[in-house]
Amino acid sequence: MSTTPTIVLVYGAFGDSSAWSGVIARLQERGYDTVAVANPLRGLESDAQYVATTTQAIDGPVVLVGHSYAGTLITRAARDASNVEALVYIAAFQPDEGESSFGLAARFPGAKLGPDTTTVVEHDGEPELSIKPEHYRDVIAGDLPEATTNILAVTQRPVRQAALTTELSSEPAWRTLPSWALIAKRDNAIPAQAQEFMAERAGSHVVRVAASHAVAISQPDAVAELIVQAAKATR
Repeated sequence: MSTTPTIVLVYGAFGDSSAWSGVIARLQERGYDTVAVANPLRGLESDAQYVATTTQAIDGPVVLVGHSYAGTLITRAARDASNVEALVYIAAFQPDEGESSFGLAARFPGAKLGPDTTTVVEHDGEPELSIKPEHYRDVIAGDLPEATTNILAVTQRPVRQAALTTELSSEPAWRTLPSWALIAKRDNAIPAQAQEFMAERAGSHVVRVAASHAVAISQPDAVAELIVQAAKATR
C-alpha cells in the first residue's frame, strides 16, 4: 500500500471533470496519482455515495478535493470512506448538518446564481438547473476568455435542483478531518464572504486567490499548490 496519498478530484455543477485538466497535469508532474470523479449531479446522498465508493476502491490514503457543490459531497462522502486523510475545498461549500448548498449561498450577498441566470428543465419529474449561456461567464468564469466561456456554457452539465436544496443529514467530515480551503475572491456563484464563513467555522487552512468560481481552470497552479500542501501534511 502506497503511503503517498492519491488525489481524488470532484468537480461541481455546471461543469465537468475536464475542468481539472491543468490541476491534474501539475499534480502528476509532482508525482501524485489522481482520480477525477464523474459527479452524477443527481442528488446529495446518491452523489456522495458515488464519491465514497470510488474513494474506497483506492488502495491507500486519499486527499479528497471538492469544487463548488462537490464540497458538500466530500463533506458527506468522507464519513463513509475510511481512507480519506484530508479534505480540500476549492471555491466550495462546507456545510454543517442541517444546511444545504443553496441555503448557504443565500445567506450572503453577492451570488448571481439564481432564477434570472438559470434555466429549469424537467426530466423524469425532477427539475434540473443549467446556467443561461449569456450569463455563464459572469456567474462562473469572469476571468477566462469569452471564447473559452462560450464553449463551457454549451458543454456544462446540469444539476438536479434537489441536489442543491437537500440538507446535510449527518455530522460533517470536516469536524474530524483536517481541511484546506481556497477562497475565490471574485466568485459570483458562491460569494467570497460565504466561503470565508464556512472555512473559518471548519478551522480550515485558508488561501485566498483573486479568481472567479472557475479557479481550477483560471489558476491551476494555485489550486494544485494547496492540494500538495494538504497531501504533504498527511505524511
